[in-house]
Amino acid sequence: MKILTSALLDELKEITRQHLEYAQTLTLKTEEELNFRISQDSWSTLECLEHLNRYGDFYIPEINRNISSAGKSSQPYFRPGILGNYFAESMIPKEKMNKMKTLKAMNPIHSQIHKSVIDTFIKQQEKLLELLEDARHTDLEKVKTNISISKLIKLRLGDTFRFVIYHNTRHIEQIKRILPH
Repeated sequence: MKILTSALLDELKEITRQHLEYAQTLTLKTEEELNFRISQDSWSTLECLEHLNRYGDFYIPEINRNISSAGKSSQPYFRPGILGNYFAESMIPKEKMNKMKTLKAMNPIHSQIHKSVIDTFIKQQEKLLELLEDARHTDLEKVKTNISISKLIKLRLGDTFRFVIYHNTRHIEQIKRILPH
């Protein structure tokens, strides 16, 4: 699979803009609505966002550091890596969502969470938009990033962006299923 780099970055920016706009609508909800959970072992809206913020706390500085230290060079096309593509594709929401285990450190269930997690998520989305723009002058295949579960595995920058943004999409969709209740 080969993707036009500019098309990939444009697509990821558009998805991120949608996440940002959706998060801004959440600021209008009450804390009670945002803390509602469908069942005792499911996440609330705020827990979903806190989960995403914890991943953002790892990946955004990691992406920023690697873009900053990379020389200016870009390629017209991006080819996903085998592992990176697998991780990214596994995050895309499907009709029947498959449940995934999350790392204990990334699981916010039953934490004391306040509405301020929305502001953190919004700031992270704004930073992601900046990083996606900066990535236009970066080789998305040659620049590699660590992943949160192991220092031994590195992904191509393009795959890391896809993983993080598709992961955000997955949980935004989860929130949309929680809130109507």
